[in-house]
Amino acid sequence: MIINFKVVFPFVYFLIEPNRVLCYKIICDKYVTFLDLSTYNEWETYELNDGEEFEFFNPDNKKQLKGEGCFISQDDLNRMVDIINNCIQIHRRSINLSDMTSVHIVSPEYVAGSLRVGLDNPKTVIGFPDFLSIGPLWNFHEEKGQTLREEWLFDNINYELDDFDYRNKLNITIHQIVDIPSDVPINLWYGENADEQIGLRFILYALRNKDNDIFLMNSTELYRKYINAKEPLLHTGQIEPEILRLLFEQSKKNPPLSQKFRLKLLKEWEALSQTKEVLRAWDNGKVVGLPSDNYDKQIIGTLARLHKEQEKRDFIKVGQVIGNLIEHSNVPVNSHFLEYRIRYLIYHGVFELKGIPKSIRHYSVKLRS
Repeated sequence: MIINFKVVFPFVYFLIEPNRVLCYKIICDKYVTFLDLSTYNEWETYELNDGEEFEFFNPDNKKQLKGEGCFISQDDLNRMVDIINNCIQIHRRSINLSDMTSVHIVSPEYVAGSLRVGLDNPKTVIGFPDFLSIGPLWNFHEEKGQTLREEWLFDNINYELDDFDYRNKLNITIHQIVDIPSDVPINLWYGENADEQIGLRFILYALRNKDNDIFLMNSTELYRKYINAKEPLLHTGQIEPEILRLLFEQSKKNPPLSQKFRLKLLKEWEALSQTKEVLRAWDNGKVVGLPSDNYDKQIIGTLARLHKEQEKRDFIKVGQVIGNLIEHSNVPVNSHFLEYRIRYLIYHGVFELKGIPKSIRHYSVKLRS
């Protein structure tokens, strides 16, 4: 296990019990992930002599141990990621990231790709790696709340993430937000749906100590105004990259977010962070909490309807059930949450199961006779 560490930039030294020293070299200002470190093969390994204190360790007076390594647990590797990223953040602050001209932040993360493709350079795009319409939000802006949320997601939602991926990506994103220089304008993109509206409020909370000009980019409203008023899109991710560029150009003369409205949104986040629901929707301009079984009747009804289309009642792929429900639903529904509820209905004897429920591709269900 890790006993201690010290930094002599760009080197980070880790003391691994009983007397091994691992050296990691930071080579750029990009944050590292758990995967980066788990596949890193440039470690330098040294050994402390008897009585030698780690505080005074100097690799210039040592020979590397060639062909010798040491076991590092996943918990320790994750801690090393945090330590290295904290060092990178300090370095990023020292160089002031002066090449930043504008920043665009969007939630959830998948929308960031469209902005990177559609918007003209130079720009920085940050994607928030979560869907905040589902799962606990209680004290999510603090470590204890993030731990609670992470545990609930791992217990209930099939995100197909490796251990530590979720928390690692979240920490990196928060680092990136905090790193934004004070003179750089920030554009927050969001649509008329719970994921993006809650993401907006959380991101504003993460920016609470910054004085940057912040511009709200309501993609649903902009699309309605400049592209098509009759068929509005509720999700930023539904908009083509070239249309996103056009919407950004059209909004350049808009004023920044007022202090009054900013405080209003911050208070709304603080209220959300005290709620206990694990399901939320965007309704009439507000985030509303819903009971976790809110969609159960629709799930059961969808499966019953699909059974009627069969000559003989048989198992149906879960992906087909979810796709059919979303297609016939009037509101945006998180597919991961629907899959969680389908497994709940299996465990409680409403559905029969065929296959292994590790993803929507791997199992099928039918109504129990």
